[in-house]
Amino acid sequence: MADQIETGIVAESISQPPAFGRLLRIFAPAAAIPIESHDADNVARKYRYWQKRVLLTSIVGYATFYFVRKNLSIAMPVMQSSLGFKKTQLGLFLTLHGLLYGVSKFANGFLGDRTNARAFMAFGLGASALMNVLFGFNSAVVVMGLIWMANGWFQGMGFPPCARLLAHWFPPKKLASRMSIWNISHSIGGGLIVILCGYLVVISWRLAFFVPAAIAFACVIFIWFTLPDTPPSVGLPEVEGTERHSEKHESGADFRKFVVKQVFLNKYIWIVSLANFFVYIIRYAVLDWGPTLLIESKHVVITHAGWMVAAFEFCGALGAMFGGWFTDRFLGGRAVRACVVYMAMAGVSLFAFWKLPLQSELMTTGLLGAAGFFVYGPQCLLAVTAANLATKRAAATAIGLTSIFGYASTVLSGWGLGALVQRYGWDAGFFGLILTAIIGTLLFIAAWPAKAHGYES
Repeated sequence: MADQIETGIVAESISQPPAFGRLLRIFAPAAAIPIESHDADNVARKYRYWQKRVLLTSIVGYATFYFVRKNLSIAMPVMQSSLGFKKTQLGLFLTLHGLLYGVSKFANGFLGDRTNARAFMAFGLGASALMNVLFGFNSAVVVMGLIWMANGWFQGMGFPPCARLLAHWFPPKKLASRMSIWNISHSIGGGLIVILCGYLVVISWRLAFFVPAAIAFACVIFIWFTLPDTPPSVGLPEVEGTERHSEKHESGADFRKFVVKQVFLNKYIWIVSLANFFVYIIRYAVLDWGPTLLIESKHVVITHAGWMVAAFEFCGALGAMFGGWFTDRFLGGRAVRACVVYMAMAGVSLFAFWKLPLQSELMTTGLLGAAGFFVYGPQCLLAVTAANLATKRAAATAIGLTSIFGYASTVLSGWGLGALVQRYGWDAGFFGLILTAIIGTLLFIAAWPAKAHGYES
């Protein structure tokens, strides 16, 4: 079976330009091999094995992307004091990184729908780890800003292969629940890294970049030897319910035509993309500024702040999994309808965190966790909506489009929030976040009529 995964040649059914080059052939989709068995029970058994393997490996791989991205947030308070950086400078780091990440996620989403998921993901993670090493060796604000922007580009190579894998390996009727399970990768990565770096920065803020980079390099090897590409590349038929949308015999022109129709002319994908802008303002405001907020406004020590932001992440994992299960079980895959309730409750949780006279760190952590539960519901489910409406042929492209809006939000969650708080304080920052939750809720209401998927369109 390893030989099947190691295949790095261009599939005969998908044409590639002559200039693709020997060095780039590693990114070509794995070639389909003959189906080994037509026995239904044997096919089902093999499918279960590979689905578990895909899910586990992609969770571990994408969680590790967070190790070399969200380590900056926990290092920022120490960098402020040791390097003399201002909030506006650090906020600009976050904004430029996020903008380039969003553009990269979209551009690489288009590529990710047509490339080998294993090679694409491994390359992006390795390059991002290298950027962390370079960042840790520098102290000049301009150089560090440029390196972190480059890191944003390579980070954009993490999600597209995961979107391709999930849409190819799981049927539409199960995609919400399976993607919600996969979505715990965000919380695992984001939670563990703030805990780990909370202790590393006590020794040196540079270790917060060197140690995660070493972990990421090890994970590149893990991905390379465990992740497959599509079911046909390991001798299995197309996943049930998606056969009509196979890549087989599809030209580049046909693919572009399909993407325009299924993604760019779909009004609901545009609505949830805009809603994603507001979801990510809240999500990244807590992830990027959470340690600083807790230290400055709640007077929490930095090691405790790391655990409290981790609680936001871990509760977010529960929120995403519950939302996926509820969507498949009771809403027939119409994930947007769950997002309406989630986004409204996220605003309520943040308001309570802001206004209630909290007497203990436990109560503070509980409300922050509640906010995470409700924020990560729509963060996961709008990706499910985009993937199902676009079908497996353009899932990465559609989610890439939502990501442009999501990471464009760092203009407000990064630099914007930093400047607002520096001038007017955290009360003004919280008021802005509550307003963000209200607007996001209204946008999800506008997308309420969206159908479950696009396989019958």
